[in-house]
Amino acid sequence: MRVLPIQPIPFFANKDKAFWRLQTAGWAGAMLLRTMSMIANNQPLTSLVLVLIQTITGFSISLVLSVIYRGLIARRPIITWGLTAVILAFAVSLHAFIDAWVWSLWRTDSDASFTQLFLGVLYIDATLLGAWSALYYAINFYLQVEEQNDQLIRLESQATSAQLAMLRYQLNPHFLFNTLNSISTLVLLKQTEPANAMLSRLSSFLRYTLVNKPSARVTVAQEVETLKLYLDIERMRFEERLRTTFTIDPATEKCLLPSLLLQPLVENAIKYAVSPQESGAEITIATQLIGPTLRITVSDTGPGLQSATTDNRLSGMTYDGGEPVSTGVGLSNIRDRLDQAYGEDHRFETLEPVEGGFAVLIEMPAERRDEAEEDLPGRPPQAALAGR
Repeated sequence: MRVLPIQPIPFFANKDKAFWRLQTAGWAGAMLLRTMSMIANNQPLTSLVLVLIQTITGFSISLVLSVIYRGLIARRPIITWGLTAVILAFAVSLHAFIDAWVWSLWRTDSDASFTQLFLGVLYIDATLLGAWSALYYAINFYLQVEEQNDQLIRLESQATSAQLAMLRYQLNPHFLFNTLNSISTLVLLKQTEPANAMLSRLSSFLRYTLVNKPSARVTVAQEVETLKLYLDIERMRFEERLRTTFTIDPATEKCLLPSLLLQPLVENAIKYAVSPQESGAEITIATQLIGPTLRITVSDTGPGLQSATTDNRLSGMTYDGGEPVSTGVGLSNIRDRLDQAYGEDHRFETLEPVEGGFAVLIEMPAERRDEAEEDLPGRPPQAALAGR
């Protein structure tokens, strides 16, 4: 669904402009009603001058009231409403006095006294200024509530972004240390070419993790490319012990998912399936489209849930000298990211396949990127991938 080229602007986006629009429309409407009343009562057309003067008077008094009310609205309720009542009463009296005085000067043939004229217009003026004051406070209180809601939404958004950043940037430091140690070893052995390739891939991978926003979403194809880049780094450490299989349904390649969602799952599999076994293990990453749902499975042929480190694998904790050490790669990290991105509209399960090993199943809504958005920044450098 394409976005309209012209976005509607909220009426109160510019408060000053909105005030003058309402002010002009309101008093123009009051003038129209008074004019129609005079015509209905067979008053001469010259009486329209009185209506014009009454409207200008009310318009001017309401401008003064707006300045006073703006200062009162932030005070304590007892002060706001107490002073408003006093000021409104004075403003109504002043409006009625001016109207009665102008009427007495204009209609010199009238038998009504000034007091009678004053009381005659007092009700109408009180109704107009009372309604104007009520609308002024109602609109401004509404705008205050909206501003507080917007501020709350912004704070919640910032908190969510901060939490996503925390979850996204929890890369296992052991991965960095081990990779750097491997590079150091290759340099000492004077194997400069593989050391340079490993360093280049590490640089590309870290650049990708830092450039993309924590809340960014990428296509399955982009995520797979990044994952392969990460696996190439690890494969230089584990060699033939690390075996991988990608079963990617072409229909899922343009589906979106949170950036770097799968890397911790693969790292988890390397840590608990490949590393502890002399023969290593095979890691399989599969995606498929099931109706409106994108299903992703990351499985390995490791010891599965029968291992003594099962609890560590599920919680993301390791123990060093009996002390718990967070690796930041626990499966709860992925679960939290999915909760932030999709709420309850997702599925996250850990499984133990019949043939053995360990698997993680993820299901989420299959959302696709528009053709115009395909070439977005954050894609892993093709030059780095080409060296695989």
